[in-house]
Amino acid sequence: MTAKQREAVSDLMLLTDKPILYICNVNEDDAINGNTYVDKVREAVKDEDAQLLIIAAGMEADIMELDTYEERQEFLQDMGLEEPGVKKVIRSAYALLKLQTYFTAGEKEVRAWTIKEGYTAPQSAGVIHTDFEKGFIRAEVIKYDDYITLGSELACKESGKLSIEGKDYIVQDGDIMHFRFNV
Repeated sequence: MTAKQREAVSDLMLLTDKPILYICNVNEDDAINGNTYVDKVREAVKDEDAQLLIIAAGMEADIMELDTYEERQEFLQDMGLEEPGVKKVIRSAYALLKLQTYFTAGEKEVRAWTIKEGYTAPQSAGVIHTDFEKGFIRAEVIKYDDYITLGSELACKESGKLSIEGKDYIVQDGDIMHFRFNV
């Protein structure tokens, strides 16, 4: 569709206009590279703006039955895989839907919030509660990598890695945020 046509039908939320993710379920032996059926699907959808994933659902079920993270990682290594298929599905779905995550952290809990790419700080605050967006004053932001490197919010503050952002700030994937607001 042209841009004008897309605009004309945008409020219809047509199923045919949604992003597409094809998931091919294969056996364990084909979990890495797929098989002839996967090749046929790949060929059939090559002109579509879609993603294709290869998953071995039986193996995924076996992974979920393992008790510890270490056992799951060892199983994946033995199978020649880097991560479980469910992680690939989540990552692909987020990318297709243009979603990202930011975090809020306090003494009692840490929460992850899903937002659309390009959301401003007030829009992101509104995901928590509409009053946060209406009364937005500023956001205190720590970058995820800084937090991981330095190990704590206090260390980030002391190192000057906490920034104060206003209404125009575009939230980045992984930001750790505290919102200041007044209602």
